Amino acid sequence: MQLDVMTLFPHWFDWFREQRHVKNAMEDGHEVRTFNPRDHSDMSARQVDDTPFGGGAGMVLRVDVMEKALRGVYAQDPVELRKERRVIALTPGGRVLDDAFVDELAAEEQGITLLCGRYEGFDERIVQHFCSDTLSIGRYVLAGGELAAMVVCDAVLRKLPGSLGHANSAVEESFSVALDGDPEYPHYTRPAEYRGWKVPDVLLSGHHAEIETWRRARSRERGDGGSRLGR
Repeated sequence: MQLDVMTLFPHWFDWFREQRHVKNAMEDGHEVRTFNPRDHSDMSARQVDDTPFGGGAGMVLRVDVMEKALRGVYAQDPVELRKERRVIALTPGGRVLDDAFVDELAAEEQGITLLCGRYEGFDERIVQHFCSDTLSIGRYVLAGGELAAMVVCDAVLRKLPGSLGHANSAVEESFSVALDGDPEYPHYTRPAEYRGWKVPDVLLSGHHAEIETWRRARSRERGDGGSRLGR
């Protein structure tokens, strides 16, 4: 898997690449690459944005700069690139990321390119003509797409074999097919009793079928909203 991020702040991803599961994935041949649109701007001070037509606050990322950046990286017209590769605009109004979307992205064979918005976002022609998808990590607004890009990369990479160190680590977890889309069940570890709070007896029983039944029941409860804590 090749995950490319178009960002004005590529150094932010140095920390991300140092995370253990990310390093595991990269050691297994997967890539997390970053590219700065400023490197492809031929305007004064490597400008990448401009004021919006029609007025309004903020600045908008220019379509011509993004085209030069994508052409510079892929040596291809971005209009054609999106037919061969998922090119995704990270924007608050995009398709909301969920486990099914992550599975879809993790199955991509040609790689994924994430475009990070900044300021007031993208010139709409970038989204309309260069992108195959739009993606949002939630219905709220961030200062830019970098954190969203890390969320997407993290979610995708941990689905890939070898990144988590155990083949089953990403199989039975919150919102997965294995749990019918429900949140994951509660976990406990030693000590078995602490301040009078006891681990459920079934988890200490050694009866794997009963443990599985208990876990699925707790998972379904959480899926029905039963995880809300009392205050």
